[in-house]
Amino acid sequence: MDQIQHKYVEVNGLKLHVAETGTGPTTVMFLHGFLEIWYSWRHQMIAIANTGYKAIAPDYRGYGLSDPPPEPEKTSHVDFVDDMVALLDALDIPKEPGRAEADFGRFDAKTVVRNIFILFSKSEIPIAKENEEIMDLVEPSTPLPPWFTDEDMAAYGALYEKSGFQTALQVPYRSMHKHLDIPNSKIEVPAMLIMGEEDYVFKFPGMEDHIRSGEVKTDVPRLETIYVPEGTHFVQEQFPDQVNELLLTFLNSRI
Repeated sequence: MDQIQHKYVEVNGLKLHVAETGTGPTTVMFLHGFLEIWYSWRHQMIAIANTGYKAIAPDYRGYGLSDPPPEPEKTSHVDFVDDMVALLDALDIPKEPGRAEADFGRFDAKTVVRNIFILFSKSEIPIAKENEEIMDLVEPSTPLPPWFTDEDMAAYGALYEKSGFQTALQVPYRSMHKHLDIPNSKIEVPAMLIMGEEDYVFKFPGMEDHIRSGEVKTDVPRLETIYVPEGTHFVQEQFPDQVNELLLTFLNSRI
């Protein structure tokens, strides 16, 4: 972890936190999801840096150590895309709390992170019953997934103490319904999707068929999909060595 350096880059009026390591001529950018931050890619960053790449992993606006946007409730995926494009340029590389915030607000950030990793490491979609909240689905005695350590939980918790969860809940979840008017949105570059066979995302209606049938290639024609047995939603944390190998094989065969 000591080999990963940290800095802030001014992007679209906000200071984004960027973790980086390696000095190679080719840069690989790692983009996290929810509830993740740059830290979720630490294993992969070090692995590819050790083989000659430069790795960078930003915290999105309002995530981790990056500045929150002035109006988190209006943030969308388009803002994230704009930020990442501006970040690449900068680095010279060719409201009122809603229900979830109120639920999360009953606990410190570390406990929220703990509960989310326990819930979303399962193969079923966690659904709260009437008069129940999502945080109520986890008993205090429930153990962490064996691959997620107390040190990991402390790292996530400390960073979310800084950012809170409002922007992270807005994007991706609350802005999913918004239409993204992006002309020519087809992704033509080589891409790889690493899916855990036990990822709860497969249980969303139509999602498993969309991916396994290859329909997803309509928008990403050069997509290669790898399935990891027993892998969950957080597969890069769960099986870091296997994901590192898959990532390096993909990069080395195309760069």
